[in-house]
Amino acid sequence: MKTGVYPREPNPLKEIRIASATHPMAYIGTAPDAGQLIAILLKLANSKNTIEIGVFTGYSLLLTALTIPDDGKITAIDIDRKAYEIGLPIITKAGVEHKIDFIESPALPILDKLLENLVFMLQPEKEGSFDFAFVDADKNNYWNYHKRLMKLIKVGGFVVYDNTLWGGTVALPEEDVPEPLRERRLFIIEFNKMVSADPGVEMSLVPLGDGSTICRRIC
Repeated sequence: MKTGVYPREPNPLKEIRIASATHPMAYIGTAPDAGQLIAILLKLANSKNTIEIGVFTGYSLLLTALTIPDDGKITAIDIDRKAYEIGLPIITKAGVEHKIDFIESPALPILDKLLENLVFMLQPEKEGSFDFAFVDADKNNYWNYHKRLMKLIKVGGFVVYDNTLWGGTVALPEEDVPEPLRERRLFIIEFNKMVSADPGVEMSLVPLGDGSTICRRIC
């Protein structure tokens, strides 16, 4: 981190990381090394229109906004606007707030609305108009998100699901897993199995931080 990550971290991201450090849930923020990987994927996909599910204070959101073009857009969904407002002044100072459409809501209704709008507008050819999505929200809905995102993301686009090693507990016998982690661990294990069997994606589980599953839509 000291040699390959922090020296390359843009100052606005450093600011938002420091501003988030005193939050009682600071540990759920996107790790800077994972952020580096996201930035590379955004560039590989030539991303301009993206989705973020789970914003927290906005580290990954700001990273995306700094990476995509000036006329790019991010549909950012989170149930907690108060956390987002911790990072908002830094996002505004960085000059990228205009790229962000923050929606305070559970994600599934918003994703369903995006899909419904395509049908209502009789423009099914726009299905797959998003280039990239980052998912770091309620783990029990990862597969539900995946099914919808695979219709919203274009062929060749990427989706990154965070925390898919769940503290390494996915590789442990259940009796060795702390009780508070067990329920979501089962959702993560099931998601990893289902997404690995999805013929519509190329995927890789990267052991970076708490694990990230990267999916590239291929059909």
